[in-house]
Amino acid sequence: MKKSRPILWILIIAAVASAGYYGWQRFGSAGQTQTAQKAAPRPSAIPVSVAPVQKTDFPVYLTGLGTVQGFNTVQVRSRVDGQIIRLEFREGQIVQQGDLLVSIDPRPYQAALDQAKAKKAQDEANLANANLELQRAVKLGEFATTQRVDTQRSTVAQLTAQIAADEAAIANAQTQLDYTQIKAPITGVAGLRQVDIGNIVNASTQTGIVTISQVEPITVIFTAPEDQLPYISEGQKAGALKVIAFTTDGKKTLAEGKLAVINNQVDTTSGTIRLKAVFDNKDHALWPGQSVSTRLLVRTLKDATVVPDDAVQHSTNGLYAYTVNQDNKAEVHKVKVSYGIDGRSVIEEGLSPGQQVIVGGQFKVQPGSLVSTAVASSDPAQSKVRQE
Repeated sequence: MKKSRPILWILIIAAVASAGYYGWQRFGSAGQTQTAQKAAPRPSAIPVSVAPVQKTDFPVYLTGLGTVQGFNTVQVRSRVDGQIIRLEFREGQIVQQGDLLVSIDPRPYQAALDQAKAKKAQDEANLANANLELQRAVKLGEFATTQRVDTQRSTVAQLTAQIAADEAAIANAQTQLDYTQIKAPITGVAGLRQVDIGNIVNASTQTGIVTISQVEPITVIFTAPEDQLPYISEGQKAGALKVIAFTTDGKKTLAEGKLAVINNQVDTTSGTIRLKAVFDNKDHALWPGQSVSTRLLVRTLKDATVVPDDAVQHSTNGLYAYTVNQDNKAEVHKVKVSYGIDGRSVIEEGLSPGQQVIVGGQFKVQPGSLVSTAVASSDPAQSKVRQE
């Protein structure tokens, strides 16, 4: 009996330890699991920026590249032969119509004018004498022969015609003399001179003395696709269409003008039509020969559905956009875009005004994702967002 008691106590202790270990494994592990489940975080919302789908008027512009040309451009050349004795203008100067530009040695032409005037004076004296002779012949009456009277009358007529020729010669000589004073034919900017003082110029020489370009107003020649010609012609009937000229990078507005001319034929090789716009150019922002970007306002879409460009995403299946529903979950929509400019796109199908589209953070979003929204800045240049 004494030997069996220690064994009994060992069995009892082992049973109690087994029961305790079983209870700890069952209830302790379950509690830890429940605590761990309670402590596990819920899926976090994906931060995105959103913007509303707007219903507004949308201007449709045709963009292109153009070249500035002077409204009028004149290459000033000499109309007489001679040596340049004075240059009366500065390169780059704005000259007015009629301003003296160049003086050519006038002495040979002044001599020719004086000679023509002297010839006229001589013929006038002869005519006066012929008239006196005619009067004497007529007074003699029957004592003068008919032949003498007729001859004298013919002499008077010849001298009268000679005086008329002398007057024409004087006018021509005066014109040649006037041509030695070369004046500006138009108002504009004088370019670089091509002939220096002291050089001989000839009327037959094709090289000009200077080129003058009219810059107020000024024109821009640009092109548009031929498929837009019906819209351009229709808009032009209602009034001159607005044209905006930008720097070639499109960042700075230079001037606003009106469409003046649609060319009379389409360029079949490029499928484009040439257009000419006129700008007042009071500040001389446009300069002949300058390359510019152009925007032609063809028409305005009324009550169009418009979203920021950043809302439209590309995939192999086409264009799509994410919207945020009332449960702050992302929904995907296939969209169709008709026009886009200045960071905005016109949606023909897929979205409705009033919806909130995701414009930032889409790369983390999947359909059904929980999102936290922030309103995108209305100024594209600003990167900050305002939390709702």
